[in-house]
Amino acid sequence: MKTIREKVEELLEKPYQVIDILPEQVPEEAPGRYFAVERYYLEPARYADIRKRFADIVIKLYCYYNLSVLLGDADEPLVDPEPEQLEDWIGSAKQHMCILIGNDSLLMISTDDLYMTVFNADESLTARIELLAKAKGLFVR
Repeated sequence: MKTIREKVEELLEKPYQVIDILPEQVPEEAPGRYFAVERYYLEPARYADIRKRFADIVIKLYCYYNLSVLLGDADEPLVDPEPEQLEDWIGSAKQHMCILIGNDSLLMISTDDLYMTVFNADESLTARIELLAKAKGLFVR
């Protein structure tokens, strides 16, 4: 039987989508503008707002799926944590998180990122994430 880390490593090789503050990738010829915008959104109050949006999406997904959360380099997941714990962990942004959604999908949130990555999402999960992201002013691409 695979360990949780082995399962995460396997899912990291699967197709993925990004839940982002921007609707599409910034063109290569605009790197200076992108980094200026990134600095703007990484300011504490704005970044806290984005992390709150991320937490809202994950907490709502919890209504539909079992979640197993790996914080940082932990070897054991926290299975179906309370919504308040999810909000705390996501909001604090102190360590990266790998969240197994059901048995077959992975949502990854890294520190200081303005996006979340979802690996191996089926059509149903993708549709839910798109609806939730849109409601929070975020984009799935």
